[in-house]
Order: sequence, then structure tokens, then C-alpha cells
Amino acid sequence: MNRDDILDHLEKLIQLDVDATHAYDQAIRNVNEVVIKDKLIQLQADHRKHIDLLSAKMLELGGTPPELTSDFKGFLISGFTALRSLTGSKGALEAMETNERLTTSRYEEASKLDFPVDISAIVRANYADEQRHLSFIREAISTLK
Repeated sequence: MNRDDILDHLEKLIQLDVDATHAYDQAIRNVNEVVIKDKLIQLQADHRKHIDLLSAKMLELGGTPPELTSDFKGFLISGFTALRSLTGSKGALEAMETNERLTTSRYEEASKLDFPVDISAIVRANYADEQRHLSFIREAISTLK
């Protein structure tokens, strides 16, 4: 994979995580259960860590990481999460499940790409985080009636 391809993939993953952090903002505001809210804050921090790690790799390659603002797709994701969150904790978590399924699938795809070893290790670790996020959210949904 050439440098430009790597930078393109990294930019897309960073934007995915940026959009996820904004969606988490919406969900966190609307979840009432303290234990679940605290865990969502931790999961959001994972997305911020992903942004930092991938941005550092972009800079090492001479690229410019994207701004920490949502793109159009992110705006739609945040809006969807905000609307679903209005129905309370369960709606917020169901919206986040949809978001995390998307994020997990994108990281799964990226984990199969031919990145340099250091970047591949980061992408695989981020993918493992996404699988853990999705698992937690599904479990949390099952506890709410």
C-alpha cells in the first residue's frame, strides 16, 4: 500500500472516530443510569485515543489529520443519536448500537488491509476496542426494559 492510500485510510478511520465521539456526546446526555453513563464516557475516551494514535501516524507520514468536527455523515449520525436519545436511555443505547456496528465493521475491514506493521497493530487494537464497545452496549440494552 502506498503512502497516499495509507493516509486516505487513516483519514477515514479518524473521521469515523470523530463522528463516534460526537454521537457519544448525544447518548451520554440522555442516559440516566450512572453506571451506564460512566461506561459510555470511558468508551468515548477510547475513540479519542484512536483519534490521537491515528493522527500521530498521519503526521509521521507527512499528512494532515482531519479536523475534529463531524462531516455530513457524522452530522447525520449525531442527529440520529440525538433523536433516538430523546426516548431515554434505551433509545440512546439502541442508537449507539447502530453506530458501533458501523464503526466495528469499518475497523474490521481496515484490519484486513496491508498497512505497515505499526499502523496495523493500532488498527487491530482499535478493532478490539470496537468489539468490546458493541458487546457492552448490547449487554446494557438487555438490562433496560
